[in-house]
Amino acid sequence: MSVKWRILRDAASGDVVLARVRLCESFWCHFRGLQLVPHLPDDEGLLFVTKREGRSHTTIHMLFMRFSIGVLWLDANGVVVDKKLAKPWRLAYAPVAPAQYFLEANPDILDRVQVGDQLRFDEIVE
Repeated sequence: MSVKWRILRDAASGDVVLARVRLCESFWCHFRGLQLVPHLPDDEGLLFVTKREGRSHTTIHMLFMRFSIGVLWLDANGVVVDKKLAKPWRLAYAPVAPAQYFLEANPDILDRVQVGDQLRFDEIVE
């Protein structure tokens, strides 16, 4: 199965938020996530795609993580509904509102994106 990469942009301005976002759609990708990854490049993230909006299936854990990450939760329209700094070895982080997507990236993503921003990830990166 090939890796699917996208560009993450602010929908209003068109500004690039992350140059490379890997879509995580399969069970195995969701299961592994960023566990045991030694580091994440500054311009990359992992975008988890779920079938529907909800809170329970977009809750994350930070077990077996080696570094803190910034997490954004987006609804079905790509609107950021929550964001948090997630620290290693914490049991659970859940969004305050239902989400269909969640993005894991370096913590500085939290400074560039606000709750209420609409993001899009429709451009393919080779």
